[in-house]
Amino acid sequence: MTSTPAERIPLAYRFVPSNIYYGWVIAVGCAVLMFVGVGVGYYGLAVYVSPLQDEHGWSSTAISGATGLYFSLGGLTAAIVGPYIDRKGPFRFMVVGIITNALAASAIGLVDSLWQLYLVYGVMAVAFGISSAVAVNAIMTRWFIHRRARAMSVSATGVSVGGVILSPVIARMVDAGGIALAAPVTGALVLIVGLPVILFVLAFDPREMGLKPDGLNFTPPAVNRATLSDEVQLRPWTRPEVLRTPAFWALLIAFLMVLMAQTGYVIHQISFLEDRMGSRSEAAFALSLTALGSIIARLIVGTFADAIDKRWLTFMLFVVQATAILLIVYFENLALTWILTLVFGFTIGNVYMMQALMVGEIFGIVSFGAVFGLISFAGQVGSGGGPFMVGILEDATGGYTVAFTVTAIVTYLAAIVVLFVRPPQAQPVREPQAAGLPASSPGGGE
Repeated sequence: MTSTPAERIPLAYRFVPSNIYYGWVIAVGCAVLMFVGVGVGYYGLAVYVSPLQDEHGWSSTAISGATGLYFSLGGLTAAIVGPYIDRKGPFRFMVVGIITNALAASAIGLVDSLWQLYLVYGVMAVAFGISSAVAVNAIMTRWFIHRRARAMSVSATGVSVGGVILSPVIARMVDAGGIALAAPVTGALVLIVGLPVILFVLAFDPREMGLKPDGLNFTPPAVNRATLSDEVQLRPWTRPEVLRTPAFWALLIAFLMVLMAQTGYVIHQISFLEDRMGSRSEAAFALSLTALGSIIARLIVGTFADAIDKRWLTFMLFVVQATAILLIVYFENLALTWILTLVFGFTIGNVYMMQALMVGEIFGIVSFGAVFGLISFAGQVGSGGGPFMVGILEDATGGYTVAFTVTAIVTYLAAIVVLFVRPPQAQPVREPQAAGLPASSPGGGE
């Protein structure tokens, strides 16, 4: 029998009216946390690629290797801590992670040799792995079941807002004072914004607070999915059981491939567009437009994704993303580039959201951290390998045409693989306490 996470009643709960379901506060809190954590640790790394080359003379391949280490080590860390998050809750990991992330992000401005860059990115990776994607998605998966897509469209918006706001801000700070100015400012932002949210807003499971997932008065819609039943959502999984399911491997391979391609493009997007658009600031604004597109599309998709087959929705997102990249590369018209950058943005945020939604829908909430940690690890390895692959191809060919064509082809292949994701055969659910959950109790508003 696994232990139940300790009861946690956050300070912010005292100030929320009883007619408002606290899960929506959790969603906003997670969005704020992702704004600083992923905004700095994802979009910020994209902004730093070209300045690191300019300041130190390092090659695109060398810097992309550090970025690859960041994503891969972050994914490995998430895979390791995932089962502990299921059993003990995420908060001790999140507190240590956000503090370490802030310090390491600040230290980027102090590096003067390549090994130091790899060391700092490695520390940031571990901090990210224990404090961000797995922890946040594990929280959201427990607070929402039937409205999970809508709620995650809110929480994941923080990632894209980080791109919209932080990308141009970091780029302008780099232009004004170099990475030595931008890095400590962004590091301080991570700590000042992220730590209070973890300590005073977030809670792991609504049942700890006498609440129910989705809200007390919520009635599931008439059109519902069998995978959202208690039989599926409260089923515990061991890792050997998970590894024997075709659905797991299809998810793992599909998201490894698409995140390899997607991150390879995003990390090099500013460097690629800088020549076409005439300045680093303009290219950074294009990255912000990508993030803005992801916000708009994610909020729209969140309104209907709970009621449809997520395999086909994910397939379409992958196809649109690959096609947008090809058109950006082969058509140099500036107006078209802006339009396609927005279209690419429509897909990028939803890809990450669909990864968490499909894991939660197929494998439930009890073992979400363990399963998502493994799939996230594969995706992070892909995210790490993508920029490195693109960097090697760019160095070898003298441009991004071949590299980004390869990323598009990989994305098309991922679209085919994701169609093989089918729910495993259901098994009888165990009692909530045996599954590591507190018993459901009445209470909470809607």
